[in-house]
Amino acid sequence: MLLTFFTALLISLAPIEDANALDLFGFKFFESEEAETPAVEDPYAYTSELTFTQPTDSYLKKTLRARSILLSKQETLPSGVTGLISRALSDQEALIGQLYAAGYYGGTVDISLDGVSLEQALENGTLPGSPPASVAISIDPGPEFLFGEVKIQFVDTPGSEPDLPADAADWGLRPGAVAKSGEVRTAEARLTKNLQDQGYPKAKIAERVIVADHSNKTLDVTLTVSSGNRARFGPVSVAGTEVTDPQFVARQTMIPEGKTYSPEELKDARKRLNELGIFGSIRFVEGDIAGPDGTMPITIEVTERKRHVIGAGASWSSTEGIGLEAYWRRRNLFGRGELLSVEGSVGRIGNKDVGDMEYSARIVFEKPGAFGPLTKFTSSLTAKQENPDAYTSRWVTFDAYYQRKFSDQLNGRIGAAVTYANEEDVFGNSDYLLFSIPTDLTWDTRDDKLNPSKGVFSVLAVEPAYDTLQNNQMLFIRGTASTYVALDDAKRFILAGKVSAGTILGPEIQDIPANRRLIAGGGGSIRGYAYRNVGPRVNGEVVGGRSLLEFSGEVRVKVTDKIGVVGFVDAGNAYEDEIPDFSEPFKIGVGAGIRYFTPIGPLRVDAAIPLDPEKDDPDFALYVGLSQAF
Repeated sequence: MLLTFFTALLISLAPIEDANALDLFGFKFFESEEAETPAVEDPYAYTSELTFTQPTDSYLKKTLRARSILLSKQETLPSGVTGLISRALSDQEALIGQLYAAGYYGGTVDISLDGVSLEQALENGTLPGSPPASVAISIDPGPEFLFGEVKIQFVDTPGSEPDLPADAADWGLRPGAVAKSGEVRTAEARLTKNLQDQGYPKAKIAERVIVADHSNKTLDVTLTVSSGNRARFGPVSVAGTEVTDPQFVARQTMIPEGKTYSPEELKDARKRLNELGIFGSIRFVEGDIAGPDGTMPITIEVTERKRHVIGAGASWSSTEGIGLEAYWRRRNLFGRGELLSVEGSVGRIGNKDVGDMEYSARIVFEKPGAFGPLTKFTSSLTAKQENPDAYTSRWVTFDAYYQRKFSDQLNGRIGAAVTYANEEDVFGNSDYLLFSIPTDLTWDTRDDKLNPSKGVFSVLAVEPAYDTLQNNQMLFIRGTASTYVALDDAKRFILAGKVSAGTILGPEIQDIPANRRLIAGGGGSIRGYAYRNVGPRVNGEVVGGRSLLEFSGEVRVKVTDKIGVVGFVDAGNAYEDEIPDFSEPFKIGVGAGIRYFTPIGPLRVDAAIPLDPEKDDPDFALYVGLSQAF
């Protein structure tokens, strides 16, 4: 049996407001009921019932019941008679609004409290009975209204000529269609957004005239739209920074001074600032439009996040023992978004002697905007001892990367690395000194990185390397692609697939560092099999290969808003030659899992069975993590 669990705890160096409570993945521990549900002064119990005075569409009934505050919050008692009357007033307003949203403008909502009308209870401030009060909600939806005469007229500022159609049907307001109030709001939003997209940041609905004709059961709508002046981006200023260089912030936004105003430019600018990870809040303030060219200055108001972060994690496996890890990070090191991170871990505690356990230490430096707003420079120094059953590897790597963002979907990196490794395996004890040029391209169109329902994610990595001690040239190539398809509009049924392939061009397998050889198996590969335990063997020990091919497929079903189930099949193998010769059949793992959806991603529990286990493979494996498997 293999059990893997990982928990990470981020600790900001800020005061802890409640030292008796722990919030983990949305669950609260060590917290009293009083802290979770504040006591209500003078709680006033009541019972409520909602009835309809005429036959009503079942969907409308369901919607109104769900919208009722008196019904949905009945278990949360109001404070005294005043609280109950206030809740009833809010309920009446909400229900009437829901009727309008459905196209019913002649309906009535009558609420009585202990037999007294809401209006009379509001006037008296008291109820004739004692708790629990009897609350009766009576709804007469009335007739369904249709759009009658719909007009859209524009009031343009002199010199401004927005290009917009005046036909209301082009904005979704069609005479004869059900007159849902939401359609009017949607049309207004589309009108103002279209004008903003054309460079009119101050566009607004200057006047809205809505007349309900009860005799004809129609709703007449007249919208007057004001475009305001067309604008161009003016100078950008920054406010609220304490450590960060304001000029760096303005440069990272890439707001083009002199170009016609575009809300998309501001959206992209906000995204670039968020990606720096140094701001707690970001607000764009649009100034007044001035001058003959319509210049509009932009002020960016920010608040900075805490600069120090420490984190810790733990893992346990019945075959791997205990693992511990921790890190310290300093954000905004020199005031231009730099990040310094010091990380360390110890693994296989309890399964190995102290000298044979797995160790890792790493120092990472990142500098965004090093060669322009869309670039980043990263460098790291890593020392590690790996000790799986098949080999022992001790290595040190120094690397440096230039990273470029080509678009929202495409990112690329190119770097240089030098690695020294000392390794012991079935082939003996060997030393390696590799100089390499790692490069990779990433294409990502997923709608959600932790729980995708559509899109494609793919990575292609190519790394030429030269071993100066053995005088061997090598070329490492690895590619992975995954895709996702939702089978229904609600995204409750999703098909997910992944394929991975790799090859190493160069010397014989014994001349390639063991930690770089292609070996399959484990949670990110073929679930059910032990980690790095699928591939070519010598004397019964896995030595790895020079080519690899893996496939994974999942059916993901969302049972409720919080719970989902998954069925999956993984298959693959590694081979001795540079191109898979399929001399060994694919190893297949099958299994199922449960997902608990949290605000930070799905909590994943997967159980898998290897259909063709070999030495060191478990009878089944259990995996726990955050986010989907791929």
